Order: sequence, then C-alpha cells, then structure tokens
Amino acid sequence: MEISPKDRFVTVYGRKPVLEALDDPTLTVDKVVLADTARGAAAHEIIDAARTRGVVVQRATAQRVKVLAGNGKQDQGVLADVVAPRMKPLALALEEGSLGSVLVLDGITTPANVGMILRTATAAGIDGIVVPRRGVASIDPLVVKASAGVAFRAPVLRCGTAAEASALLRASGYSLHALDSHAPDTIYSASFPARAAFVLGSETSGITDDVRPHITSWLSIPMAAGVESLNVASAAAVLCFELVRRAQ
Repeated sequence: MEISPKDRFVTVYGRKPVLEALDDPTLTVDKVVLADTARGAAAHEIIDAARTRGVVVQRATAQRVKVLAGNGKQDQGVLADVVAPRMKPLALALEEGSLGSVLVLDGITTPANVGMILRTATAAGIDGIVVPRRGVASIDPLVVKASAGVAFRAPVLRCGTAAEASALLRASGYSLHALDSHAPDTIYSASFPARAAFVLGSETSGITDDVRPHITSWLSIPMAAGVESLNVASAAAVLCFELVRRAQ
C-alpha cells in the first residue's frame, strides 16, 4: 500500500514551531516550505537552521503555504514536514496484523485534548491511536505542544472518519467499546478480547451517530462525590492505564 505524505508527516507551521523542529536533533525534518514573500531576520534564521540540518527549503507563494499548512491565520509564511515514524494508515496497520489495543478519537475538536490523549496513550503503550482526518482536531502545533512533542512519535493511525475506522475495525474482528457515564458495566469489571478498540467521543456530544451502530459495549468510569464525568483526556488516561494494569 502506497502511503500518502499526509499519513507520513506531521506538518508544523509558524516560525517558532518550525525552528523548534529544526533545532531538535531527535526529529527528522523532510522539508521546509517558505513563502516567497518571507524576508528579513526571521526568514534568514529559518534558512540557516535548515541549512545546518541539511534540510531542503522550498519557496512557494504565500497562498500555497496557507493551503499546505491548513491554517492561513497562523502559518506566518512557513511550514515544515516532520517525519512521524510510527504514523501509518489504519488499513495498512490492520493488514500487518500488528495491532492489539486501539483508541479511536471521535469528534474531539479541542487540540489540547487530542495532544494530551496522544501523550498518555503513547506512554501507556497503546498500539494505535486513530486520529481521523475529518471530525477531529488536526495534528498541528497546538496538538504537538499539548503532547509535549510526543505527537511526532505517537502510534497515530489515519483514516477519513471515525465511522470509517469503526467499520474497518469491526470487519477485522475488533470489538468496539465506548465510554458512557450511565453504563452499568465499568472499565474495571468488563472483560475485553485481545483485539479491542475504545472509542472516545467529545465531551459535549459524545459518540457521533455514525459511530454508534458499531459499538459492541458501553462502559463507565465509577465516580464518587457526585462528580458526573471527567474531561475526555482524563478519562482516556484512566482507561489507558487500566489496560496497562490488566496486561501486567
């Protein structure tokens, strides 16, 4: 399967994020794209940093940079494609048969939550985190910052939508479990097969309608003192480390 560049790189934009990527020797930067209108000390600093790392700097129109960055308000005329060594299409990962536990992000649009989930799930050793291209915050500098840089190294799996991911996982023999504060079964009492995926929905609307038909069970996290629910990133942390506990 040929992998699209969108499924191989994390694109960061803005002068500071690009310079931080170039200054990090643990990261592999594929290329830098600089607007042809970029001049002055800031542009020279980026060019010098890229030259030091042996990274190609391509010039493009300011409009082209905006399109490639996907964020015309904050790109500042520069972006960099950083190699994400563990990122791949979900379909390819399923073909390889290397996946055990999987998280699926569904409708989570807050970059801070996506970044924190990537950091937590990677720390817990989750085999894959499905970050759909649509309906979820894109992996941009805000997500990278919230993950403390872990987003570059996270086992990110790409697909079009959470519903597409859910259908692929079910067709590959995975059970799908979603969190619901009112579910009678808890993440501590339920049993999971070896091939299990866990869907995390947004705090406002929960699991989307297109994903619901694929869910095989609903689970809750027990709460005390009248607390109704947790932030989705906090809930993900509780879930991920319960999976770690079970694996020990």
